[in-house]
Amino acid sequence: MNTEVLRWLQAQLGPETDPTDLSARYDRLHTARAVAEEILRERIATLVAEPLKVTVNGVATVDNSPNVTALERHLNQLHAARAPDDPEALDSGVVATVQLCARRRR
Repeated sequence: MNTEVLRWLQAQLGPETDPTDLSARYDRLHTARAVAEEILRERIATLVAEPLKVTVNGVATVDNSPNVTALERHLNQLHAARAPDDPEALDSGVVATVQLCARRRR
């Protein structure tokens, strides 16, 4: 995994995301988009595994349902985002050669 892919992943997932974990996942999954999707799905599953809303009457209320919604929205937006290792992103710097042939004279 190169530094451009690492920076993109950290921009998508947060700068505190462990680079060694990202690298291991990238080696296993082979694309930055798959790594980001896997981590976002894990974060959603972690939030959903616990009660989304807890209220202590008159003291405090903790509601994680907006966090789940935000992570799901981010996961959906990830499909539109351009990853640095996408095939179309890699082709952007390709230089092609064309052979020019003289036309017949009339």
